[in-house]
Amino acid sequence: MDRLWFLEIFWRVVFFLRASVSSLPTRVSQQLVICLSHLYLVSQEEMREMREQPIDPQAEQEIINSIQEVYYSNDSFDMVQHELEKLPPELNLQELEEYRDQLKRQQAAVKRVTLFTQCEWISCFLQELERVTSLQTNLQLAAVICTNARRQLSISKEDFTEASLGLLANQRRRHLLTGLLKSLRTIKTLQRTDVRLSEMLEEEDYPGAIQLCLECQKAASTFKHYSCIRYVKIPATTEQLDVALSKTCKHFDVSHYTRVQLAYTLLEKTQTAMDQLHMHFTQAIHNTVFQVVLGYVELCAGNADTKFQKMQYKDLCTHITQDSYVPCLSDLCKALWEVMLSYHRTMQWHEEQDNEEPPPTTASISRSSDYTEEAVVDHSYVKKKLEHGLTRIWQEVQLKVKAYLLGTDMSNFKYDDFIVVLDVISRLMQVGEEFCGSKSELLQESIKRQSVNYFKNYHRTRLEELRMFLENETWELCPVKSNFNIAQLHEFKFMGQSRSPSVSPSRQVLSSQDQVLSSKDQEVLSLFQHFSQEGNPFERHIDNKDEETEDVLASNGYESDELEKCVYQDYDSDSDVPDELKQDYVDEQTGDVPLKSASRETLRSRKKSDYSLNKGSNAPILTNTTLNVIRLVGKYIQMMNILKPIAFDVIHCVSQLFDYYLYAVYTFFGRNDMYESSGPGLISSRLRTTLNRIQESSSIVHSGPGEDRKEKVPSPHLSQLVVLTASETLYGLAQRVVATESLVFLAEQFEFLQSHLDTMMPAAKKPFLQQFYSQTVSTASELRKPIYWVVAAKALDYEQMLLLMAGVKWDIREIMSQHNVYVDVLLKEFEEFNKRLGDVSRHVRVPLPVSNVLWEHCIRLANRTLVEGYGNVKKCSNEGRALMQLDFQQFLMKLEKLTDMRPIPDKDFVETYIKAYYLTENDMEQFIKNHREYSMKQLANLVNVCLGSHINKKARQKLLAAIDDIDRPKR
Repeated sequence: MDRLWFLEIFWRVVFFLRASVSSLPTRVSQQLVICLSHLYLVSQEEMREMREQPIDPQAEQEIINSIQEVYYSNDSFDMVQHELEKLPPELNLQELEEYRDQLKRQQAAVKRVTLFTQCEWISCFLQELERVTSLQTNLQLAAVICTNARRQLSISKEDFTEASLGLLANQRRRHLLTGLLKSLRTIKTLQRTDVRLSEMLEEEDYPGAIQLCLECQKAASTFKHYSCIRYVKIPATTEQLDVALSKTCKHFDVSHYTRVQLAYTLLEKTQTAMDQLHMHFTQAIHNTVFQVVLGYVELCAGNADTKFQKMQYKDLCTHITQDSYVPCLSDLCKALWEVMLSYHRTMQWHEEQDNEEPPPTTASISRSSDYTEEAVVDHSYVKKKLEHGLTRIWQEVQLKVKAYLLGTDMSNFKYDDFIVVLDVISRLMQVGEEFCGSKSELLQESIKRQSVNYFKNYHRTRLEELRMFLENETWELCPVKSNFNIAQLHEFKFMGQSRSPSVSPSRQVLSSQDQVLSSKDQEVLSLFQHFSQEGNPFERHIDNKDEETEDVLASNGYESDELEKCVYQDYDSDSDVPDELKQDYVDEQTGDVPLKSASRETLRSRKKSDYSLNKGSNAPILTNTTLNVIRLVGKYIQMMNILKPIAFDVIHCVSQLFDYYLYAVYTFFGRNDMYESSGPGLISSRLRTTLNRIQESSSIVHSGPGEDRKEKVPSPHLSQLVVLTASETLYGLAQRVVATESLVFLAEQFEFLQSHLDTMMPAAKKPFLQQFYSQTVSTASELRKPIYWVVAAKALDYEQMLLLMAGVKWDIREIMSQHNVYVDVLLKEFEEFNKRLGDVSRHVRVPLPVSNVLWEHCIRLANRTLVEGYGNVKKCSNEGRALMQLDFQQFLMKLEKLTDMRPIPDKDFVETYIKAYYLTENDMEQFIKNHREYSMKQLANLVNVCLGSHINKKARQKLLAAIDDIDRPKR
């Protein structure tokens, strides 16, 4: 192994010296060669020793083959560790010596093979080294020969070639320059004229350049035999003039355009200029929109390798992302506005020129009298061409914007972004109307298609969100200020602007700094007049986007003590207060009266009822869900206000929002089959028809199967957090009040919006709106009866009263002066009900209509329970009937102290039934026919018990048959 290592070092030295010997001095290289020879002799001696030993090639190969593969694995292989691990547990000296000899033989074989192989290459190396040395010597000799040859050639060139040929070349150049000097003298004047012509074109003095060029042509006719003179013509000038004409399409400059038109007049190409001008405007529109869209597409694509510049404009529009859609549309309209404004100003320039006399020019003075006729023809042609071009230019603008609008699916856009799109397009349509009187059918059709697609998806999503809100709504009071109205919401700000609802918001284009004009001037000025010099009508819509809205939420749900005092103080003691301060609410900024103020009678009624029940604020009762619905309605109306072609679709969706909210409140709190059937007249036929229609409509579906179920919104479910079964809270009365009154408040806002919606609704569809208000919105307050009936039916223990009445003896023979105990029990129930109602009102204001409905239901149920108890009497005397009247009068007297309701509901219902005991046979028959509000059991009891003492059996059978005839149609 030591020898192998030495040989490796030896070869490395050889290769190093091979590369270095040629560059070293002769003496050093000779010494290195001597050292190399010495090393070579050493290796030769070693090889000689190896060759003297007898070698069997076959045996040598077998020894090499017997080496294990693991020794060839890698350089990091530890052979010592490997051999130690192979040792057996019990060592045998003889076996170890044999194994050691085997390893030595393998090592010697490897060494010999390696050494022989290396030695064979040494001779080849020495031969190659000799060849390289010989080649180096020959190259050095060749270099010396070349150097000498070049030196001799340089001497020959200096002595013969440059001297002789230089004379010939100078003579030839002199001859050419002499001829050229003559030609230069001839065209010197024309050359100076051409330079001046270029300077005038650079200075944009086109009329002077044309005049100079005409004079130059006249002078050049004298030297037309020169070929260079033939090419001094107008085309080069007209090309620059055409470029100058194209510049006016984007940025119109009066002085620049005046010079261009005067130049074309000198060339007698006024009509040609108009043709070129329209072509340039069309090309400017195409280039402008393409560059704007291309810039946004490349910006959004980043480092993508897509060849956008080679795409068609229509295909390029499909690569606009959702985030860049609105800014790109805005910039697109701004750029198109600049082109249309330039065209508009071009027309103004020609109109002003027609009203003035044509300016005198040198050419016009030199012409004949028929110049005036030609000018009139040119003016007529220009006027017709410009008027016809209005429609062409606007049509081209519509096509470009239409391709952009339809290139992206806007169904998933944010609402604010889509509103901006509608506003920009509405403003663009206004520009078109002022530009050429066009109704912009292409834009209307495009934006309507996108709007219907967007609104269908948007409405579906909003209904799903509304269902989620309703299912998570705990029906807690949302604290708002007492002067809250929908005009304070951002979504309804557009309705507060000083314009009629039929006017597009795009007409409100004047910025704050432009309000110096009077209102009359603002009505007269058009967009082209207002933005003629500076500004752009498409920069307005971003300004209002971040406009802050008024905070409509109260700080803690209640107003300050001072406000309470102002609200609930005596309203008759305000004679010395100014009229504007007597109003419910006055906007501190505008001084406007609220949209819908309460009357003095309403305030008194609120004072009488609400203040006695609730010491809190008089703010509207609504929930977060109600507020969200109101905001959503504002968004819908804003969208409809901007885009009138889908007004009916929007109003129909608005009606679905109200239907869904109304039906949810009814199903959560009012639908109870047990109590609903026992309450006569609780749900009017109009309300029942409305509920059935909503249930069967396409906007609500129950959990049952259906073919088009995926197109409907499931009916919501009441949140599990809302408990309606606890008697301590009057069976969720607070939640019922918040839910019902928020619905009533929502209906009031819809009533306020009716006139605005009516102006937006197409004439053919107005019956739908009228039907919606008359059959749906107006029924919202009617839900109070079924919803609060459930509370009234459980608030008092009517069954206990029936049991107490059943224990009373009615067939007495003496007139009693003391009423029965059940009356006191019933009155105590009412007192407890009044107390619990007061407890609820401390948390949620209970309005007067709500308290009236609750008291009315409870009194009606109590009176009907009295009649039911009187109808269960088996035996009764005249004195017993008198006792019934005494009990009822005692009940009425005590009840009137607990409630302000007058008259007491169903008072006649009880009194009439008690007095029916004294009717004769004929009167009883008529009574049965007229009073069908009593049950068959109650009427039969009158016949059997009350009249049994003074009519015969036959008459009684006749009356019972009459009762049976009345009941038969109901079966």
